[in-house]
Amino acid sequence: MPDPVTDAAPVVTPRASLWRHREYMKIWSAATISQMGSQVSLLAIPYIAAKVLNASAFEVALLGAAEMLPFILFTLPAGAWLDRVRRRPVLIAADIGRAIALLSIPIAFAMGVLTIWQLYVVAFTTGFLTVFFDVADQSYLPVLLDPGDLVEGNANLQMSSSAAQIVGPGLGGGIIGFVGAPFAVIVDAVSFLVSGGLISLVRKHEPKPDRKVDTSLRQEIAEGLRYVAGNRYLRMIAGSTGTSNLGTTIAFSIFPVYAYVELNLSAALVGAAFSIAGLGVLLGAFAAAPLARRLGVGPVIVGSIFVSGPATFIIVFLPNEAVVAGAMLIASQFLMGFSSVVYNVNQVSFRQAITPLDIQGRMNATMRFIVWGTMPLGSVVGGILATFLPLRTTVLIGATVASTAFLWVLASPVRSLHEIPTAARAETAPAPEIG
Repeated sequence: MPDPVTDAAPVVTPRASLWRHREYMKIWSAATISQMGSQVSLLAIPYIAAKVLNASAFEVALLGAAEMLPFILFTLPAGAWLDRVRRRPVLIAADIGRAIALLSIPIAFAMGVLTIWQLYVVAFTTGFLTVFFDVADQSYLPVLLDPGDLVEGNANLQMSSSAAQIVGPGLGGGIIGFVGAPFAVIVDAVSFLVSGGLISLVRKHEPKPDRKVDTSLRQEIAEGLRYVAGNRYLRMIAGSTGTSNLGTTIAFSIFPVYAYVELNLSAALVGAAFSIAGLGVLLGAFAAAPLARRLGVGPVIVGSIFVSGPATFIIVFLPNEAVVAGAMLIASQFLMGFSSVVYNVNQVSFRQAITPLDIQGRMNATMRFIVWGTMPLGSVVGGILATFLPLRTTVLIGATVASTAFLWVLASPVRSLHEIPTAARAETAPAPEIG
């Protein structure tokens, strides 16, 4: 069968700028707003667990596991199902559902009945809905854009993510200090409602996929697994990303207890440090495409994941002194943000470009199953390690694991990729490559 990477059809002329693409701008605006709100919850919910509910390090780590567990349980069937239906209604429903789940936190707190168990339920519910949203979102973008526009489209989305990471944590820390962490979550709930409303305004026709009636969901899941496992590029990217996520999750699963309890750092300080470090994400979004053009997609993928792991080591040496700790947090998160965005823009765009539309959902679901499936495992491992070892040692172990992630792509044909294909996709998926 033809190699989907090198068997090029006529090149599609890319759009001059996606800022004039009206349908894409609705998706971009929705992502920007929802990510801004999510930065508030990312700071507020662990703070509620560690400081308001006085949860242990293991209980806080389980909070991350509860949110990521759906990526193991539901990602594969979600991907197969999403290849059978239109994606836009799924995106809208997931946004509304996450808003409702988050609103239960301030309501329960106001009634005096908020517990760590409710946080687990909310985390699991939002994680479940995020599974469907994220797989649908990554599969929906190639419906709106030509292959030649995918790098710019993903880079612009990363820019919105960087803006959220610059403004969101500082805003979240300020809101937590002003109204309290439980009520700060309302900001995220409202952002999901606005996001869902903007997505509902997209008017480009999305044809319902024509699925074979004699093919079961299980068979389609298996096709997605075979497609990723049989592609010599995708399986190594999955291994690299999964290893990185495993290590960083081990390190950061106990970070709220490490930062807020052991080091007695304030939410405002941590939020401000993360906000400033968000400039790394912004710089990475601007640099991702130019770096790939200058150095080649493969070398950039390998180099960026190499930098990401060691940046975690800085967290191991955080002191109790607030100013120094803040500066070190900025350095660590800046490097992690820059390298992660450069890596993600290029590897996600590459995946989208080589995968036929009729298997996009299953490809993205399989990749998410692998690369995010390691995160609940990392949360549990981090919680167990922190129960028996010093918190700094737990962070050190996680950083060490994350630093080995680059070996997957270094030892693969990914390192030799020069550019992302801009060829028109085949209508059906080719047989997987073995080798």
